[in-house]
Amino acid sequence: MKTETNQAAGLYVHVPFCRTKCHYCDFYSVSSISLTAEWLRGVEQEALLYKDRFSCFDTLYLGGGTPTVLTEGQISALVESLHRHFRFSPDAEVTLEANPDDITAEKLGTYEQLGFNRISLGVQSMDDRDLAFLGRRHTAGQAARAMERVGLSGFSRFGIDLIYGLPGQTGIEWEEALRKAVAFSPDHVSCYQLTVSRGTRLWKRLAEGLIEPRDEERERELFLLASEVLEQEGYFHYEVSNYARRGEGPTLCRHNMKYWKRVPTLGLGPSAHSFQGKERWWNHRSLERYVKDLSRGRRPVRGREILSEEQASLERLALQLRTRAGVPLEELDGYANSDRVLAALLEAGYLERIDERAAPTRQGFLVADRLPLLFF
Repeated sequence: MKTETNQAAGLYVHVPFCRTKCHYCDFYSVSSISLTAEWLRGVEQEALLYKDRFSCFDTLYLGGGTPTVLTEGQISALVESLHRHFRFSPDAEVTLEANPDDITAEKLGTYEQLGFNRISLGVQSMDDRDLAFLGRRHTAGQAARAMERVGLSGFSRFGIDLIYGLPGQTGIEWEEALRKAVAFSPDHVSCYQLTVSRGTRLWKRLAEGLIEPRDEERERELFLLASEVLEQEGYFHYEVSNYARRGEGPTLCRHNMKYWKRVPTLGLGPSAHSFQGKERWWNHRSLERYVKDLSRGRRPVRGREILSEEQASLERLALQLRTRAGVPLEELDGYANSDRVLAALLEAGYLERIDERAAPTRQGFLVADRLPLLFF
């Protein structure tokens, strides 16, 4: 099955290498680069297995892990192999995730020559104490210099990631971090609540009583503060965790929008996820297993699922209610509890009518995961 020719898909490539493992991170990565060459061959072999299944891509996102631990030659080889086997639209959004301490003016020039037109910087915090707590290997000063370099480079678009909800973090500290970061004029800001996931270093410290447990009320206050501050600074809160600078031209992350709109996406690399039609599948969370399967001509798929109509409907509604675009009112008519639930959510201020759509408000974003279940 191919994607329809008028529906370009998104391509994600997972680069599973990091120099060090952050204390909060539960994404798949390894700290050794000894299998980099095998991984590169594996990605090309995997691309060959899918080259006839997707007609065209208009976004490419290199994430991880830390893609910028790769040499410029390795990134060049990867991009060239992808272009050999896949077709990309001329205006494709091509994003590279980068760690601030990897950024130099020379590297930015190389990335631009390779076709990247968007940089996503893992800033996470503008405070050295917080960065040490998170296990980040860059400093606040390095983050500032990286943002300045990207801003002065040929990249017209760059986004940053920030984390909030650290133990003891105050509203004053969070607001200061936000204003320091946006002073460098990123066109996109992602604000993620700190999650202590099982198996991470923070999980162990929490279990040992070395850090305080989460404070949901404070997290709520910090979330609302971010939305207020960033909108004051000229950003549009378009998805629960994401903000785009207002102005001419699209500054939303087009690749991420594919996930929220349930557009087909192909993920290459260990632990990468893919979606097409009613099918979702995901790769082994092991670099060794990934490489081994591909060396034997097998797709490195760990699992897959075919969504039922009800599952697809719930997922579609859940994703729509995570964005300010919301859901068309006519789509809600198909749910048995629609009239009663919609009226209650509008009255409570969790949703509002915008043209012929029901869109979550700032308060609605706080409970976005619960809203779709009310309609079923």
